[in-house]
Amino acid sequence: MKPVVLLAILGTVLTSPLFAQKESLLIGPGDQVHVEVFDTPELNSTARVSDKGDLPLLMGGSAHVAGLTPEQAAQEVERNLVHRRLMNKPQVLVTVQRSATQNVTVFGQVVRPAAYEIATPRPLTEILAQAGGFTETADHHVSIRRANAKSVETVFVSNDPKTDVAQDVFIYPGDVVTVPKQGLIYILGDVNRAGGFPMGNDASGMTVLQAIATAGGTAHTAKSQAKLIRRENGDGYKEIPLNLSAMQKGKEPDMVMQQNDIVYVPFGFLKNAALGATGIASAATSAVIYAK
Repeated sequence: MKPVVLLAILGTVLTSPLFAQKESLLIGPGDQVHVEVFDTPELNSTARVSDKGDLPLLMGGSAHVAGLTPEQAAQEVERNLVHRRLMNKPQVLVTVQRSATQNVTVFGQVVRPAAYEIATPRPLTEILAQAGGFTETADHHVSIRRANAKSVETVFVSNDPKTDVAQDVFIYPGDVVTVPKQGLIYILGDVNRAGGFPMGNDASGMTVLQAIATAGGTAHTAKSQAKLIRRENGDGYKEIPLNLSAMQKGKEPDMVMQQNDIVYVPFGFLKNAALGATGIASAATSAVIYAK
């Protein structure tokens, strides 16, 4: 094969989407951006992105570049030059000379909540490590508010390093990371350690039988016909009957609990047998809270 043909094929392969490197740096308001127009140096310029996300250009006009990568911003400037009939086939290079949004803020249940400087995107696990990692009461469902988006995304940070690497979640300058506190569930009644317990950080969620085991199991005097109290919309409560014996034998499915759920195991000698959902919920407000 001739060298010229080989070079042409190689160039096509390297520039294909499969081999294109994904840029991760996004331009934001306040960033200082340099625009270079090849073969037309008089159109080169350096300016700051406005609060609205627009980049002023020489010869008048502007291009909206906030939330774009430098490559995408260059394409936007090229379209602007063609639209204004300044050039037919411009070639533009955009570079961020100085980023105005170099902080990522970490709130909540981490050892050192603060604002941390980052010049380029960093993996979420690296940001959390910089903040000292999770506290004992941290929920591993981490919320991320992006700098250039109104929505909030939630990411589960596993204790398995392979899972975290596979997620490939990156934090960008200007993002806000919030680590919430673990939700509580309550196990009351004839159990060995009644009280409130953190739900834990199992991605599949804590089940009724797991919660009862966390409370030290049921006492030998307990009834197997328990009930789950779950808050509905407003101030109402929903009672869900639980057959603990059938669950333990695999005859009925083990139920996944939600935050603030209450499992009440009645006493076998009829004490508190008539206690209703509202009374059980009131008892939960004064229950002992266990850290683990």
